Amino acid sequence: MSAKLTGEEFSRHLNTKFRVRQGAAEPFELELVEVKGRPSGPNEQQGMERFSAFFRGPAHLQLAQQTVPLTHERMGDLDIFLVPIGRDEQGFTYEAVFNYFKEEPKP
Repeated sequence: MSAKLTGEEFSRHLNTKFRVRQGAAEPFELELVEVKGRPSGPNEQQGMERFSAFFRGPAHLQLAQQTVPLTHERMGDLDIFLVPIGRDEQGFTYEAVFNYFKEEPKP
């Protein structure tokens, strides 16, 4: 069973590895390197969960912007939309942006 995708849950797993479950030529992992929350602004809908999770992958292999199937030993199987946002000597960095209601809005 997969964990609930909250900023708090991802923060518990900083600096851990997520295995990419797709049919790559060679298996590889992404490391969760940062979780950054974003509070709602004064003109934005309140009651939202808003955060980004940043992953670092190997320098020799770049993923395209896409939904990536991941497995984590504690969080389980996840399908997360990742966007490549940079590259340095350590590898490629990817961002996943989360933005959803914490609970169903009340009418």
